[in-house]
Amino acid sequence: MGKRLIAAVLAAALGGCTTTKGGFCAVSSPLRLSGRAVDTLSDEEARALLAHNRKGEKLCGWRP
Repeated sequence: MGKRLIAAVLAAALGGCTTTKGGFCAVSSPLRLSGRAVDTLSDEEARALLAHNRKGEKLCGWRP
């Protein structure tokens, strides 16, 4: 995954909890990256990814 794609996915996921298609849990899933992709993340991207996954853990019951 490219950095721009990751940033776009994170922005869309963190932009709001409700869409016309359903709530956060209905339209989101955990973001998992390969070790190589993780190594190329900026600090800001890593924080956004972690925030997305923690939100899913809290609201949707996602497990690591």
